[in-house]
Amino acid sequence: MPYEKVEEEKVIRPELHPASKSLSMGEVIRAVSEATNHEAVLVTDVGQNQMMSARYFKYSKERSIVTSGGLGTMGFGLPAAIGATFGRPDRTVCVFMGDGGLQMNIQEMGTIMEQKAPVKMILLNNNFLGNVRQWQAMFFNRRYSFTPMLNPDYMKIASAYDIPSRRVMTREELKGAIEEMLATDGPFLLEACVMEEGNVLPMTPPGGSVNQMLLEC
Repeated sequence: MPYEKVEEEKVIRPELHPASKSLSMGEVIRAVSEATNHEAVLVTDVGQNQMMSARYFKYSKERSIVTSGGLGTMGFGLPAAIGATFGRPDRTVCVFMGDGGLQMNIQEMGTIMEQKAPVKMILLNNNFLGNVRQWQAMFFNRRYSFTPMLNPDYMKIASAYDIPSRRVMTREELKGAIEEMLATDGPFLLEACVMEEGNVLPMTPPGGSVNQMLLEC
């Protein structure tokens, strides 16, 4: 079977149409992209959210993605998204972040409040430092060290900054929550509680070559 077909069956389809009851990162990202008619500016933080967003968010216009690339600067997403709203006030700006990255620069919600920057924040909350957890799971026999996250109540934090917010935990809630986010004038925080041990695939193992890519864990 051609590689592309194998990847479609083992990676893409399960991510966009998961069999589990839990939300996947990929399906949340694709749902936001579709709700914006693929016309939004995508901003990413760093980690699994970054790789998933780059893969499953679609674009119909040029200059539509702002990311730190491979520099690994957790916390990049929120201030970058604020800048994107200044640079392109005519377009919707959606920033995807993990729970770890958001806490790196969570104080920038104060800048959003002060400037009334219309940042649409999508928090993919899996209660882990997901990228490191994936490595610990795949290569270190699930010996999780300092990757589980004890998170604050992000709805309360958003409320303290006078930013509307909504938390979704089920697939049935997702469409309505995204519509509410996009219809809200100004900033909005959408917290999507996604499966805790979701993985970014395919993945080349350390020291491996592209013909050794892993399509499943």
